[in-house]
Amino acid sequence: MKTKKLMKGNAIWLVFIAEVIIFTIANHNFITPNNLVAILRQVAVYGIASVGMTFVILIAGIDLSIGSIITFVNIICAYFMVNMGMPMIVAVIISVLAATLVGVLNGFMVSTIGIPALIATFASQTIFEGLAYLISGGMPISGFTSNFGFFGKWSIGILPICAIIMAICFGVGAFILNKTYFGRFFYAIGGNEDAAELSGIRVSRTKYLIYALSGFFAGLAGIVMLSRAGSAQNTAGKGYEFDVITCVVLGGVSVNGGVGRMSGVVAGVLIIGSLTNGMILMNVSSYAQMVVKGLVLAIAVGIDCLTKKKQAA
Repeated sequence: MKTKKLMKGNAIWLVFIAEVIIFTIANHNFITPNNLVAILRQVAVYGIASVGMTFVILIAGIDLSIGSIITFVNIICAYFMVNMGMPMIVAVIISVLAATLVGVLNGFMVSTIGIPALIATFASQTIFEGLAYLISGGMPISGFTSNFGFFGKWSIGILPICAIIMAICFGVGAFILNKTYFGRFFYAIGGNEDAAELSGIRVSRTKYLIYALSGFFAGLAGIVMLSRAGSAQNTAGKGYEFDVITCVVLGGVSVNGGVGRMSGVVAGVLIIGSLTNGMILMNVSSYAQMVVKGLVLAIAVGIDCLTKKKQAA
């Protein structure tokens, strides 16, 4: 019984190991140190954002605004530094704070007004994507100081700083879920919102916190992306919400809420990052990559739904 439980808990990591072996056989360049470092850089953005998305999906919610928040933070942080001459640290702090406030807005629409999360966050996605275009005039913004490369380009030895930031975010996420009463609230609300309310949990306030955290981590991901790219683009975060949701669901976080661990999300992020990188090395077209990622998401959600039905039977 213990062996079966252990295998179930680590199955996602076995999938990751199998994936690495397959891509290494297909192309020996996959396992080289330079490519492994490249994978870490590539996954840092949606790895960081996936921490906040994990909290949202744990309460059976969704946040479609993550991609637009990443874009919005790219544009306003670049605008602050280049067009307004603002110091780097001040621009970063204000930009991440703005992203957090977008999350608070999502929490307000979902919790206080009662708009379904799908619609509320889709509205935010549209609003802040449009604001990014208005602020930038539809043009990219570049010309940062070299120090701004710290977040996305610099390394300590061979280890990218962006990967270290991602690891810290995962650590913070795991701490919140496992060591704080707020984390227990997230699971309780996802398991049964009405029962959580009756047990004394302030569901409305907790949802504000969860969406604020989602905005915060998306904002931090936007800073890392901007630092790595060296230029703010109006389409920087477009579609990132899809990759982030795929990482989280693939990592075992149930779309029905109440089930999931941060360690599984780490594996989900590495699987999607390795999958993308491996397909690029094998010269798979971007359209075929979209098909594969869509299938991965559909299969992950399908397994989750079938498991839920089996447990209810």
